[in-house]
Amino acid sequence: MSRIKVGIIGGSGLGQALTEGKSESGFYPNTPFGKPSSPIICSEWEGVEIAILARHGRGHIFSPSNVPFRANIFAMKMLGVTHILASGAVGSLREDVHPGELMIPDQVIDKTYKRENSFFGNGIVAHVEFDQPFCPNLRAILLEAGKSINTTVHDGGTYVCMEGPQFSTVAESNMHRSWGGSVIGMTVMPEAKLAREAEICYSLIALPTDYDCWKPHPKGKAKHDLLAEIISNMNKATARAIDLIKAALKILPEKVDEHCPCRSSLALGIWTDKSKIAPALVRELEPLLGKYMTHTPKENMA
Repeated sequence: MSRIKVGIIGGSGLGQALTEGKSESGFYPNTPFGKPSSPIICSEWEGVEIAILARHGRGHIFSPSNVPFRANIFAMKMLGVTHILASGAVGSLREDVHPGELMIPDQVIDKTYKRENSFFGNGIVAHVEFDQPFCPNLRAILLEAGKSINTTVHDGGTYVCMEGPQFSTVAESNMHRSWGGSVIGMTVMPEAKLAREAEICYSLIALPTDYDCWKPHPKGKAKHDLLAEIISNMNKATARAIDLIKAALKILPEKVDEHCPCRSSLALGIWTDKSKIAPALVRELEPLLGKYMTHTPKENMA
């Protein structure tokens, strides 16, 4: 079996829970796309190597539109991460998906528009398949692990990714529901796209904290009480997500598909003539391109 290393990207709630009290030191490289959100803490859970990253940075300093997504995924690739289990707080768009429960989505609608969503495009063109935005094998492992923890883990659903940082209007929330959206959040895109380009299996654990704004709040309930309820739901979902991740790590080495298509997504994805790719670009993107560049491009190529 090939070596497995699991990246854990914690969003709101889980990112703080996993890094709180940990040393500020960690893997904090300069990538071609800048530094990651925070130092990546390398450890071991359930006998599996892990690499923990707080998506929004220590102290939640990056808004969704400003998260250095490319640097985060590139740094994970530099570390040799093969699989990513990510989390993200979301609003539920479905009556049956209750705040505090967990969901393992299988589809995405991407409404973001401000974010760089690819490692490629200037000197090299790549088109990877993305019909299944979350690794099916990794999703199956999470769902199997979910049977052993004491909460509801919903199988499948569509994650609507909005730009933010403002939340939806009621009209928008109802529109997302009419589209078939199950949950809404701000961070899975372009993270999942970049993981696919980096040939890393990626799955998300969605943490519903409320019903977005489509469902009216009880009359007379103070905003401070509503906020306290949301925070309580986040804390519940965070604790359950940690339990799920640990349960998944227990079975992942035996259940992982070493021939998962996610791990070779660039095999047919690089459309640029390799002899035309500038040597400096090959060197810069070596963690992504190394196994596909069997020769050094000519220095005098345009």
